[in-house]
Amino acid sequence: MTCDSCCRFKRRADFAPGFTLIELVIIIVILGIVAAVAIPRFGTLTENSKINATREEMLRIKEAIVGNPEVVSGGEYVDRGFEGDVGFPPSSLADLVRKPDSIPVYDKFLRLGWNGPYLDSAEQKYLYDAWGNTYAYDRSSRTITSASVTPNIVLSF
Repeated sequence: MTCDSCCRFKRRADFAPGFTLIELVIIIVILGIVAAVAIPRFGTLTENSKINATREEMLRIKEAIVGNPEVVSGGEYVDRGFEGDVGFPPSSLADLVRKPDSIPVYDKFLRLGWNGPYLDSAEQKYLYDAWGNTYAYDRSSRTITSASVTPNIVLSF
């Protein structure tokens, strides 16, 4: 071996394997592009899940008001809801969890009166949609509305 070939071989052995600065910058740029594309997609997923959760909760409120016609026992409609028990819709959503003073206690024989609570009242979460805004309940038009998204989520009963 000559001295030139020995020095060239030794220089190659001094290099440690690794990434160059340009390779690292390219990888960081690619990761940034992927993140810029992925983050908006995750944002729509969370928005859609809030919409679905709000719709489900509004359906539970509707069933608490008018009952669930699918619940039958002995050929008789069992889940009558607030309106079926009392004879008219509640004046506010709070009437679904606490007995109004003007309504008598449920009478089993007459099958009339307040037979609640009709909803789980833990921390009054039934009053708020998935965004933390209160539902708009209109007794006369028989609607429950969540105005947190456009278009509003409206459920008629």
